[in-house]
Amino acid sequence: MSLLERLNEDMKQAMKNKEKEKLSVIRMLKAAMQNEAIKLGRQTLSEEEELTVLSREVKQRKDSLHEFQKANRDDLAEKVQNELAFVDIYMPEQLTDEEVEALVKQAISESGASSKVDMGKVMGILMPKVKGKADGALVSKLVQRHLS
Repeated sequence: MSLLERLNEDMKQAMKNKEKEKLSVIRMLKAAMQNEAIKLGRQTLSEEEELTVLSREVKQRKDSLHEFQKANRDDLAEKVQNELAFVDIYMPEQLTDEEVEALVKQAISESGASSKVDMGKVMGILMPKVKGKADGALVSKLVQRHLS
């Protein structure tokens, strides 16, 4: 079942159960998927493209959450946290820190990187493997730590 089909099924269920918040998040995700498809000039997105859209939505919410918490807007922070919980349902299972660490070491050895100058090579190898499964900031931080 594609992500869009899953979103449609969950949207119907949320309507039946009168879950307004969940319904709102699902509609927003569907709109983001449709906008991406229009931007790419296609009817449907590949699994990887769907994952890219989901990752973007998660990142936007995490950024918003951070800003709201910094501004002591607990009401908005709570709303975004709830949205994030709904979006996370559709994300693939996240890699553990140890798994990410192992992938970083593997990518460094594959690329032959020895300093921070080679970070782009390592990230180029690494990001397709962890896309949607690990936070990009965490991956970047681990790569920097191993290359310094």
